[in-house]
Amino acid sequence: MDYANKPVLITGCSSGIGWRAAQLLHERGYPVIATARSEEGVARLRDLGVDAQFLEVTDYAQVDALLDHIQTRYGKLYGVFNNAGYSQVGAAEDLPDEALREQFDTNFFAVTYITNQVLKRFMRPQGDGRIIQNSSVMGIAAMSFRAAYCASKHALEAYTDALRQELALTDSNIRVGLVEPGPIVSRIRQNKQKFFLKYIEPIMHDSPHQRAYETMHKGLAMTGRIPFTLEPDAVVKDVIDILESQRPKPRYYQTRLTYIMGFIKRISSSRGYDKVALKITRKETGLDK
Repeated sequence: MDYANKPVLITGCSSGIGWRAAQLLHERGYPVIATARSEEGVARLRDLGVDAQFLEVTDYAQVDALLDHIQTRYGKLYGVFNNAGYSQVGAAEDLPDEALREQFDTNFFAVTYITNQVLKRFMRPQGDGRIIQNSSVMGIAAMSFRAAYCASKHALEAYTDALRQELALTDSNIRVGLVEPGPIVSRIRQNKQKFFLKYIEPIMHDSPHQRAYETMHKGLAMTGRIPFTLEPDAVVKDVIDILESQRPKPRYYQTRLTYIMGFIKRISSSRGYDKVALKITRKETGLDK
């Protein structure tokens, strides 16, 4: 099939899922507009042959300028994959307001701004389009020391569910899909370490969670895969299905961990789920010893 008239915007393409999505969709024939937060990332993307643009998703003036560029160059936008995001590690009681705001600014508010602007400027006038949100297993099942990240992804899931229902009310041909990956090969661990050092490391010795933080600090510096980790291609496969299916699924679980945690969350009481989650956390942080 010819996808040359179906431009797709992808955010957060410096590495991991975003990078691979830009590469594979470009090879498939889509005009790809791929964004990155660094000039180095933009240069690497341009080497792929895609339309690479610098973008800090929380800077709405930059977002507006990017959409102006898309309007001028392509005249339309068929799909958007809101992939940019990061995970702030830390216990709920230790997270300063600034850390929570930064987490939500990137993982939630930037996504809603881009989505709403794309709808108004392109998809509503066109009468069609595809909106793809990159959520997480943590958007389904919360875990200790990930309160900020889980909250941002839960908010994204609720927003996306409401949006999907509202689009159905107006009989639009605009489809919305959530991808919900577990562990995927990416730079998320390095980014976790960056924000851990920024907000948690300075206060960890005064926290009741000091012992857990010490173990987590070591773990964030480790390389190698954790159990159930898949390559980014697994997620890109779902992105392609949302773009090309006449009736894409509302949710796409990816990795065995997402299926396991989703099943446990669905069948368990809150106390039952807590027992499972706490067992995982104690093992992860060394508190089971």
